Amino acid sequence: MKIKISQPNDKELENLGVKNWPIWTKEVSEFDWFYDDQEICYFIEGEVEVETDNGEVYKIKKGDLVVFPRGLKCKWKVIKPVKKHYKFGE
Repeated sequence: MKIKISQPNDKELENLGVKNWPIWTKEVSEFDWFYDDQEICYFIEGEVEVETDNGEVYKIKKGDLVVFPRGLKCKWKVIKPVKKHYKFGE
């Protein structure tokens, strides 16, 4: 399973309605995670490395729009505290 990362412009963020999505924050930490639904999120602050079960490592940072597919098992390593808008489903 692939994680999709892009750097959207303001117009794309507006079209998605990102500013209306809830905000999630997390301190520097490491934890396992499973996505039982697709998540789209936009990183306002922070930096993380996400390692999938097949060993792929994704570096995610401020300004990234990320799509985590449903069914993904991974390990999060929060390098700099995270603040992100998020939306589940679709």
